[in-house]
Amino acid sequence: MHRLTLYSTSHCALCEQALDLLIVTPEVAGMQLDVVDVTTDDELIKVYGARIPVLRLGSAELDAPFGARSLAEFLAPFVTS
Repeated sequence: MHRLTLYSTSHCALCEQALDLLIVTPEVAGMQLDVVDVTTDDELIKVYGARIPVLRLGSAELDAPFGARSLAEFLAPFVTS
């Protein structure tokens, strides 16, 4: 099972939109989704603070803003047919 990580924070409209998109994306249904609040760790703030939301899968990352098409393209190599 693939593990997706969404780096995010509260009170972030783009983060909420990204999570909503992930929830309705069929390819995500078979994956584990972790939502990580970057404000809980100083290092995460340094790495992701100005870029959130960021979706990570393995070593690949997708920065905001992203929509259904860019998400599908990002997930394509990881989805088994």
